[in-house]
Amino acid sequence: MSDTNTASEPPVVVGVDGSEHSLRALEWALSAAEHLGSPLVVAHVRSDALQLGAARIASLGPSPELPDAVMGAVRTVVEKRGHSMPVRYESLDGSVTDALPAAARVARLLVTGSRGHGGFASLLLGSTSRTLAATAPCPLVVVPHEARAAALEGGAEGGRVLLGLHPEETPDEVVDFAFEAARHRGVSLEAVTAFRLPPQPTSLVVAPAPALQVPPPLPLADDAEQFVREAEREQEERLRPFAERWPEVGFVRTVLPGDAAGVLVEGSRDAGLVVVGRHHRHRFGSLLIGSVAHAVLHHAHCPVAVVPPVPQERARA
Repeated sequence: MSDTNTASEPPVVVGVDGSEHSLRALEWALSAAEHLGSPLVVAHVRSDALQLGAARIASLGPSPELPDAVMGAVRTVVEKRGHSMPVRYESLDGSVTDALPAAARVARLLVTGSRGHGGFASLLLGSTSRTLAATAPCPLVVVPHEARAAALEGGAEGGRVLLGLHPEETPDEVVDFAFEAARHRGVSLEAVTAFRLPPQPTSLVVAPAPALQVPPPLPLADDAEQFVREAEREQEERLRPFAERWPEVGFVRTVLPGDAAGVLVEGSRDAGLVVVGRHHRHRFGSLLIGSVAHAVLHHAHCPVAVVPPVPQERARA
């Protein structure tokens, strides 16, 4: 169901359902596709009622396809805005969490809003976006429904890229994605490594009685500085090959004690995109979203990109 022939390179795919949140994601995806020079695929998973009605009509013999009113309305929004890249419109059947990953098998990005129709207005992240963050076959960008005005006004090019980096655990593809995103957007990259200071030995001693308990001592300044210096060395070594690979990207390194998710959420207030890794693979092979990515998706003030690990079969190749 397309009206424009797309180029052969991987597209940006955006999931829409006609809600305000998905229209924000559509605007971000349009801007991103234009900046990346990629075609755009606008995908709508038809409602269960429409799918059922279409199946019943089809069972009676050849007949015209039922119109997708949501896609028609979205097409009008896109054409009114205008675009410089090829756009294809696809009406999909099945569940959203199955159909969108299938549509994004060879995509450069999959973009969604934080929530769609239905659910509770107080929720910061819908169940569909949570599921897609753990299952999307390509990087997923979730555009929050209360994103900063500056980030949305700047489209996919507004604000710096903020990378959450664990020097030992963050996969190469996550770091590469962040550098590439900064280059395409023409913005700087900030790599953030946050860590918790180990407790002081005296804080682990249990007092013999409640009356004798005292607050644990704060970490000594010298100890904190030592941990920061070591983390700075590890981060510098980890980023060195990427800095050499992307010399045109201006970046800064930030290392500090603290909660990684909290630091990234606070930094997202004046960032255009936060990049985190999906990280965890369950022992049975299923992918799990890490705690940092989970928290950032729920609370960030700007769009968040969750980058999946390289599939095991490709990693072994």
